[in-house]
Amino acid sequence: MALTRRHAAASLAALPLAALPLALAAPGTAAAATARRRTTVYLAGDSTAATKQPTAAPEAGWGMALPFFLADDRFTVANHAVNGRSSKSFYDEGRLAPILAALRPGDLLLVQFGHNDEKIEDPARGTDPQTTYPQYLRLYLDGARERGAHPVLLTSVERRTFDAAGNAQPTHGAYPDAVRHLARAERVPLLDIQASSIALWQRLGPEATQDYFNWLEPGESPNYPAGLQDNTHFQPHGAIEVARLVARELAARRVLRPHDLRRLNAAIPDSWITW
Repeated sequence: MALTRRHAAASLAALPLAALPLALAAPGTAAAATARRRTTVYLAGDSTAATKQPTAAPEAGWGMALPFFLADDRFTVANHAVNGRSSKSFYDEGRLAPILAALRPGDLLLVQFGHNDEKIEDPARGTDPQTTYPQYLRLYLDGARERGAHPVLLTSVERRTFDAAGNAQPTHGAYPDAVRHLARAERVPLLDIQASSIALWQRLGPEATQDYFNWLEPGESPNYPAGLQDNTHFQPHGAIEVARLVARELAARRVLRPHDLRRLNAAIPDSWITW
């Protein structure tokens, strides 16, 4: 995947953490010292957050845009979100293990699942919001805390669904409330992205939200020659705005301090996301 210099740090962050000083700078240099001081923000999640391949463009996950809002002298983003995964399948496939192996005290682990947990007809992915869903999420929380890192729970970003009157509709059933209850019970920060995103879609309305989601006319993208009407995944503009919601809630919940963030109110061109 071709990356700009702006995204190189995010890609390097996906390497095992022990390799980072060698990848970034020689030991003992000022650059190496800076790298050691950076906090790594790990993302565990599904396709709405994941880094996309060029063959999927212009589809973009909000995790691709999160680095734009974090002070790059303090933070590195390691996006481990993967298309199609639930809290269960991500764990069962061993995808949490390398995150836990790399976590250092003070790092952050953002956990957002739910879209694929809802697929209860699929035994590899489906979970019950009252039982197995919080049980799996606790594995992420416990693993992070055992390593001195800070877990953060996120409710699922909302899909683009409107009723006939133009009102944005919730689609995630009992799963967001399960995350809210778990966050209270475990006393971990909650970023309620389901609530903030559905409020954003409501303000924008049915027509304007098409520019945020992966809606394409026939011939608009070589990757989707027949066009597309995708109400779950984002184009760059939508990924950027959802990442902005995440960054704002990180500040509102005091997970991060104001000087840890940047560009919260700035217009960010879609071209800043590349594949």
